[in-house]
Amino acid sequence: MELQTERLKLTPCSDKALSTYSTKEYELGSHIGKYLKELKKDKTLLGWGVWLVIDKQTNKIIGDIGFKGKPDLEKSVEVGYGITPSEQNKGIATEALRCIIKWAFNSDIVNKITAECLNDNTPSIKVLEKLNMKKIHTDNNMIYWQLDK
Repeated sequence: MELQTERLKLTPCSDKALSTYSTKEYELGSHIGKYLKELKKDKTLLGWGVWLVIDKQTNKIIGDIGFKGKPDLEKSVEVGYGITPSEQNKGIATEALRCIIKWAFNSDIVNKITAECLNDNTPSIKVLEKLNMKKIHTDNNMIYWQLDK
């Protein structure tokens, strides 16, 4: 399974994917190891966890994006993402998130996508606004977002 945009390939994170693409400039966060352990126990998590964001030109991993688990009973999933600092401010997060949102809504088991970010994270706020996500509430230093199918 692989998704493509104009500049990117998105592939579900797996041991095989990590060995296929260059991780030279990409720091594997602790969420990657945790997800891979969960995936070994439950193969149906594939696609509903971490996806690697790969630059088509260089074949390097330049970030990750994905869902924080399978859709819940309300057919809702939460997204999260991170892009390597050298690739930020180039529209990569917006392009990747747009693609993965489309994939989720086309699955017929997702009707709502949520996200959260710190209220001073201007780059993430801009990404979520560009994708027409709506602020649903704020709490402490967090903004909570939602996009309906």
